[in-house]
Amino acid sequence: MDLESHLPPDAKQRLLDAAEEIFAEKGFTAATIREIKDRANVNIAAVNYYFGDKERLYIETVKYAHECSTRHSPMPEPSPDVPPVEKLKAFIREMTVRMTSPTRGSSLRLMMREMSYPTVAAREVVREYIQPMAFQLRAIVQELLPVAAESQVLMIGFSIIGQILYYRQNRPISELIFSKDHLDALSTDQIADHITQFTLAALGQGSPLGGKSS
Repeated sequence: MDLESHLPPDAKQRLLDAAEEIFAEKGFTAATIREIKDRANVNIAAVNYYFGDKERLYIETVKYAHECSTRHSPMPEPSPDVPPVEKLKAFIREMTVRMTSPTRGSSLRLMMREMSYPTVAAREVVREYIQPMAFQLRAIVQELLPVAAESQVLMIGFSIIGQILYYRQNRPISELIFSKDHLDALSTDQIADHITQFTLAALGQGSPLGGKSS
């Protein structure tokens, strides 16, 4: 018997959506397959068919949450002849677009939970999505500062990503401090331009803060 033909056509999507909500609420250990399949309104056979077991369902759900919380595509690869300053500007802009795009609350909560308490799911997300971007940024910084020590290159990269992530991870607290209207008034272009100018000024590659970046 062909099991798939007896399942709702959107059964896998329903399971991912339900699992994202429940895993975000309860975490891997406290969540149960029963409540996930009940919320998805499918039977246990659908879970077994598409995912096999709870751990694989969790891993695929975390990957799904990551895809939903950021643009699911490789970072653009700049041409080798592009100056490193321009590569950095393009990287910051692309990452800012990804981090300021609207996302579901359950996607963000699950990713925050996983980043705080990493499991095997985090390792897969890092290997498939995050590490390639990190290595790309490291290469740009190394090109920009060829004599910098590896430790300095890493810290510069962490500082750049930290600035960008702030606008996503700390948005709820920022709204409590300054109001939602103030945060809504900041456009993606403004944020990307500010982070770029701030970073280049700190690296001695741009105009002083308050001026125009080079």
